[in-house]
Amino acid sequence: MKQPITGYHKDDEDHWVAQLACGHNQHVRHTPPWVNRPWVTTADGRESMLGFELDCRKCEEGAPPDGRP
Repeated sequence: MKQPITGYHKDDEDHWVAQLACGHNQHVRHTPPWVNRPWVTTADGRESMLGFELDCRKCEEGAPPDGRP
């Protein structure tokens, strides 16, 4: 299920996590060649992706919302 990005925070390991409108969180790593998300490495890049929809597997599984940092 597609959900828009509403914000970001870093986890305990300093990885970027997208906060989705549904209340779930999802890591958005840039780890080429497996995952290519150069936009996550800069503040401007992250801001440009606000509203972009990611597939939320937690929604599809019926999981409750994650806690906010």
